[in-house]
Amino acid sequence: MNKVLAEIIAGIIPHKQTRNRWRGILRFGPINAWRLKREIKKHNEEPSHYLSVCVIAKNEGPYFKEWLDWHIALGVDKFYVYDNESTDNTREILQPYIDAGIVDYTYFPGYRKQLAAYDDCFRRHRYDSRWIAVIDMDEFIVPVENKNLVEFLRPLEPFPVVEINWLVYGSGGQTDKSDRPVMERFRYHSKPDHPLNHHVKSIVNPRRIYSMTGCHEAARINGKAVDSHGRRVRVSWRDRHPEQDVIRINHYAVRSYEEFLEKKLRGRASGPDREVADEYFRRFDLNDIKE
Repeated sequence: MNKVLAEIIAGIIPHKQTRNRWRGILRFGPINAWRLKREIKKHNEEPSHYLSVCVIAKNEGPYFKEWLDWHIALGVDKFYVYDNESTDNTREILQPYIDAGIVDYTYFPGYRKQLAAYDDCFRRHRYDSRWIAVIDMDEFIVPVENKNLVEFLRPLEPFPVVEINWLVYGSGGQTDKSDRPVMERFRYHSKPDHPLNHHVKSIVNPRRIYSMTGCHEAARINGKAVDSHGRRVRVSWRDRHPEQDVIRINHYAVRSYEEFLEKKLRGRASGPDREVADEYFRRFDLNDIKE
């Protein structure tokens, strides 16, 4: 269904969660949704992977190795990487992971391609992985109570979606780019209850969702989304208190000021960033607590 029409129809639904779910279903298309539900019933095979990550990136070559190795160590066994017209060394950095079968690489050119990349990922890999985490290159999943992500996810298998809160990290006063690892360089973060940390990212069972409604939530086929404690999500993430005690997503939204300016020049995969660069930097440059 046309995106504008989907927004108009979904917009009349007063309950935020229901509205977001139907926004995703309508964008996916009611006929496509009906066909998908029938198709899923025919697939009973075990997926090849337990936990995968879907990501779209542009000129993120210097950051890939740290990001991949961190998540591999925590139990991710497959990455679906969508390259949105990178002109740096992204492909060179990824090649050893591609050769090892860890990265599935797709060149994905075009403007505002984030949701299209997610749609393509679910279309091609819906039956390949038990879980798919939908995150960005400046986000690192950090389990707090569990030793890895597999241990965290096992008890949550009855649910279609797990939503995990951000913990936003600031620049720590660093202005210049460095080759040192991101997680080593940036150790100052926001207060846990900061409004920005209400944001969530989702780990989904791809056989139980239609699509992503945006960057944060998924349109479910059945079942209820849960938070990091395994509690049913009853209100929108905007209306929930952020929790990072079981698991969190370290969100390095700005890195150093030099790196932030590079990021702004690359643009966003979801479309233009309407916020003035310095205003965005000030909003996300949160350094309240040293790790």
